[in-house]
Amino acid sequence: MLVVVGATTSLVNAASACATWPACNGHWFIPFNDPKLVIAWLHRAVALVVGLCLLATTAMALLAETRPRVTAAVGFAAVLYPVQVVLGAYAATNATTTSFAAVHLVVGMTIFVGVVLALAWTLEPEETGGPVGMSFADPDPADASGTTGNLSGIRATAFAYFRLMKPRLMWLLCLVASAGMALAAGPNLEVGTVVATLTGGVLSIGASGTFNHVLERDVDQRMNRTADRPAATAQIPVRNAIAFGLLLAAASLAVFLSVNLLVAVFGLTAIVFYSVIYTLILKPNTVQNTVIGGLAGSLPALIGWAAVTDDVGLPALVLAGVIFLWTPAHFYNLALAYKDDYARGGFPMMPVVRGEAETRKHILLWLGATLLASGVLATVTTLGWLYAVTTVVFGAIFLITVVQLHHKRDDTAAFRSFHASNAYLGALLLAIVVDALVL
Repeated sequence: MLVVVGATTSLVNAASACATWPACNGHWFIPFNDPKLVIAWLHRAVALVVGLCLLATTAMALLAETRPRVTAAVGFAAVLYPVQVVLGAYAATNATTTSFAAVHLVVGMTIFVGVVLALAWTLEPEETGGPVGMSFADPDPADASGTTGNLSGIRATAFAYFRLMKPRLMWLLCLVASAGMALAAGPNLEVGTVVATLTGGVLSIGASGTFNHVLERDVDQRMNRTADRPAATAQIPVRNAIAFGLLLAAASLAVFLSVNLLVAVFGLTAIVFYSVIYTLILKPNTVQNTVIGGLAGSLPALIGWAAVTDDVGLPALVLAGVIFLWTPAHFYNLALAYKDDYARGGFPMMPVVRGEAETRKHILLWLGATLLASGVLATVTTLGWLYAVTTVVFGAIFLITVVQLHHKRDDTAAFRSFHASNAYLGALLLAIVVDALVL
């Protein structure tokens, strides 16, 4: 919260309304009729509360005789905090440059890193063995593919082709592209650009999903979660599925070309990366498949921005970074719940190779990185209060579920964290769209 409020203070130059320190213009309590003054005062109030919390946390770490690295991480944050306060006081009482504001933000983020590391190491169990009593046999109801037993003939076949396109991925990736377009154009966003970009996006996601189904059909047969997929069950012949994927890919490129060439290049890159690099190279061969594979999910941010500007801007790159960092924090929850399934499929997922305790720690660390990146996004855009509130509230919910996952260590907790990750990113992207287009 302090990082986001600080970024907002810098963005709107709120410090100019409160040029004395520590009180604002000699007053500890200020009137609420000046938005800049309110933001500046809130920044200092939150900084005070965070400072007291950090002091208490450091004291507890020392008194409880925690692990040395936990004490060191909290102590590092506590020692650096007064430096941050001095920097903030100087920024408030003197005209500062953009580079100085950047230093102030980086120091704040460094303090946050120290606290997150301390939390991760505190939650890490002494014994890193797997949890007791986890059940991996029951699929997540929200992720279940469903059956076509009650469908027949043409309807069943049409639904099978629809499933080949992995429709559950579409809403979130299209929302990423929408956020990119909203950041680039603001209220001037044209409906035609939105329709063409999202249409091309749906088609490219469908093509990527289809190729993934075809290339993994043998492995899917060995996994409970994926055994009923159309290509795995031969409900859709391989030749027909490939032709369908090629048709979707060609159609997506044609639509993207109607926007501009750069969008088409990004679209083709996304299809090739997910279908070939991720599916054939990364997923079956490296434990970092989820991390590197996050590049595919981040490309829609660049597509959305390029659809409006025909180039790549800093806000688009930061938004893509948020998606990239969020991906492991999101997907590792599913990998935990389906650990045995992925082991049967021969995939070197994080919990299979390095264990569940290490995976839970990585979820927390990647979440911390995601929250920092969300703060950076606030500094390079003109997003306002709605975005700030959304990332703080939903980020806190996501963090709570991750901490609960460390304590409960069962499939229910993993799915709860998985759904919280979806809620966080979905709400964040919606906030970006509304903030950029309306507020």
